[in-house]
Amino acid sequence: MTHTDKAAAESASGRELHLGWALVLISVAQLMVVLDGTIVNIALPYIQQDLSIDPADLTWVVTGYALAFGSLLLLGGRLGDLYGRRKVFMIGLIIFAIASGLGGLATNEGTLLAARALQGLGAALASPAALALIATTFPAGPARNRAFAVYAAMSGAGAAVGLLLGGWLTGLDGIAGLDIEGWRLTLLINTPIGLAAAALAPRFLPESQSHPGELDLPGAVTGTLGLLGLVYGFSRAGDDGWTDTWTMASLAAGVALLALFLVVERRADHPLLPFRVFLNRTRAASYVAMFLAPAAMFAMFYFLSQYIQNVMGYSPIEAGLAFLPFCAGIVVAAGVTSNLINRVDPRYLAGTGTLLSVVALYGFSRLPYDTTFPATEVTGTYVTDVLPWIICMSLGMGATFVPLTLTAVHHLRNEDSGVGSGVLNTMQQVGGALGLAILGTAATQIATDRAAEFAAAAEQAARSGGPQPTPEQLERLQEIAGLQIFTEGASNAFLVGAGMMLLASLVTWTFLNVKHEELATDAPEGVHVG
Repeated sequence: MTHTDKAAAESASGRELHLGWALVLISVAQLMVVLDGTIVNIALPYIQQDLSIDPADLTWVVTGYALAFGSLLLLGGRLGDLYGRRKVFMIGLIIFAIASGLGGLATNEGTLLAARALQGLGAALASPAALALIATTFPAGPARNRAFAVYAAMSGAGAAVGLLLGGWLTGLDGIAGLDIEGWRLTLLINTPIGLAAAALAPRFLPESQSHPGELDLPGAVTGTLGLLGLVYGFSRAGDDGWTDTWTMASLAAGVALLALFLVVERRADHPLLPFRVFLNRTRAASYVAMFLAPAAMFAMFYFLSQYIQNVMGYSPIEAGLAFLPFCAGIVVAAGVTSNLINRVDPRYLAGTGTLLSVVALYGFSRLPYDTTFPATEVTGTYVTDVLPWIICMSLGMGATFVPLTLTAVHHLRNEDSGVGSGVLNTMQQVGGALGLAILGTAATQIATDRAAEFAAAAEQAARSGGPQPTPEQLERLQEIAGLQIFTEGASNAFLVGAGMMLLASLVTWTFLNVKHEELATDAPEGVHVG
């Protein structure tokens, strides 16, 4: 080997190492952002007891983060385009880390809820910048495909990792000899990781061009408030129903503000969301599919985590471990898909992945339950009734997220990479909120109908004059009936989720027409808006 060849090899090796560290930083940031949506779920009872939070307000610990995150993603993506993606990425991480520390040290409800909203702001700045940095840092082809695979795996596995990590940390009494409640660690763990990632970012991540003075303030206000109305309305519908006054008012306001946002954007010289982002058929199809697929997946975590703990009787840490195969499966599937996408068109990979997810959700809908009165205790077996479908779902999601993430930002103009990433993340968050609302309604409707039937049957049995159960027996029968009713409602929700995933598959097979050869090119599309 000549001196020149050796120098070239060392340069290539150094560049690969540099890109490797860049991917580590981006992946850690994305994992933190996604898992924080679920990591506190298992800790909620402990938070409620320690801070004396009213049960009606407890859901705001989760909802506050989701609202800030979902409504600010579009703005966060555009800020990265205008003021530098690395800078916005670092600011987002720092805000997220500081907010996590404030939440972990909170001594009252107000401080915790404010900290969770501030976390959402930090996440909304960091997440779209992270995806845009992959699109602009890694060369098109295998390197970028692998990077997107890791990003997609972190996005998909984050919810499961959050449940596992939340269960483990909540069970700890302290760390390094410090007397700290376990639930606080679910937030405090983010502080050193986030600050370290922000400090290392200038060393491994390039900065993009900035375009200060081009921020579309009217678009930012109307778009953010419109998304806030939608996310809040969908979240409220899941708990209080679609006919609730505040649900309808919030959704109506959200739709009206988003309509105004579209009018503002058409007239803006430098719109927050350029319409050219949606004019590519493949990209638009990717956005729609990534709206529908997470809607079903996030709802799976919601219902299945409750089923595993309440019906099967698993402890929080056992419930977290039950989702470990999902994390492994999605990482494996993402890795395999990142290699296949160099030779196979995205339509076939994402289409197959969504169909696998349909099968998984249908499998979950077959969880055993008893609808007779009095209900007998029926519990699914993890190995036969849960595990096969968790694995199937993880493989499906891994095969879906990688190609759809790649096609959603491919051929974007460099100046639109951030807002394009913001649109993708927004679709996932709004889709997740809508999915929970729709599937929650499907479950609640079945549960309400079945509960009325059980109550009528119990009243008839009491009038029949036959032997009556003791108060202890009656309490146990009611408990069993409640678990069976929940399982039937969850099964119905999974079936609806399978229908939503089937729709995502139909969109993918029909409209995702980009070829795998095109994904190896860097040139942005020149789309002219009339």
